[in-house]
Amino acid sequence: MPLTRIDTVAALVVIDLQKGIVGLPTVHPASEIIEQSARLARAFRERSLPVVLVNVTGRAPGRVDAVRPKFAFPPDWTELVPELGQHPGDLTISKQRVGAFLATSLDDELRRRGVSQIFLTGVATSAGVEATARSAYDLGYNVVLVVDAMTDRDADAHRHSIEKIFPRIGETETTENVLKAISQ
Repeated sequence: MPLTRIDTVAALVVIDLQKGIVGLPTVHPASEIIEQSARLARAFRERSLPVVLVNVTGRAPGRVDAVRPKFAFPPDWTELVPELGQHPGDLTISKQRVGAFLATSLDDELRRRGVSQIFLTGVATSAGVEATARSAYDLGYNVVLVVDAMTDRDADAHRHSIEKIFPRIGETETTENVLKAISQ
């Protein structure tokens, strides 16, 4: 469902657009996702709305069936990509889980700012973005998923999230339509 309205205090939450992740192969070019997210960040900042930049600095300790590659992370792996134009007023959240809410201060920080709606972008659609969206929905936020500002390593997983999961937990919209709505 397209965006119905923008709440009085909405925040942009950008998931895992960091140096160590954007170089991985994805369904859509990472440069496009970065550009769309940067455009949205500029628009939110211009309207004095919160921008949250999330990076992942580790992983949950639980056992999984999937093979996890064993390698040493390069020193700049967690650094946010410079194209996002990080501002001093941006909130930075470092996470060790898939989603950005669990075991972080994100919910407290958003509530302190009076945020009732979040717009999500980033990678990976079926992992960090979806996990964050599910938690946000469960916590009572109005969730908007900017579908052309996210990507995944797996085309089927990306499509499944957008077509099957996201309509049940939020509104889906494009960057252009969000930019139009936010400028009104």
